[in-house]
Amino acid sequence: QVQLVESGGGLVQAGGSPRLSCAASGRTFSRFAMGWFRQAQGKDRDFVGAISWSGGSTLYADSVKGRFTISRDNAKNTVYLQMNSLKPEDTAVYYCAASNSFGWSVQYDYWGQGTQVTVSS
Repeated sequence: QVQLVESGGGLVQAGGSPRLSCAASGRTFSRFAMGWFRQAQGKDRDFVGAISWSGGSTLYADSVKGRFTISRDNAKNTVYLQMNSLKPEDTAVYYCAASNSFGWSVQYDYWGQGTQVTVSS
């Protein structure tokens, strides 16, 4: 079992650069690839990006590529989502998730509760 807790959300002005954190506890964090997802109100949950076990590989959705960066610190059992140049359309609840696999279409077995990011124009 892995418990995930996101933090760092809130109200941000367009163009802002907040960083979300996802702290993990339970089973060995470094054994999991980590993903970030987001869900805007009334819409489906979308993949944002993912990072491999070691942090050596990352994937990003086209909508955030070049603006968002995922990193991890296995010593701190934490994965980060650095968001730059935020737009109002980035407003969503952001979730982190853990998977035994790394790739575009993998199953995520553990999810955090989400943190709201609201971007004001």
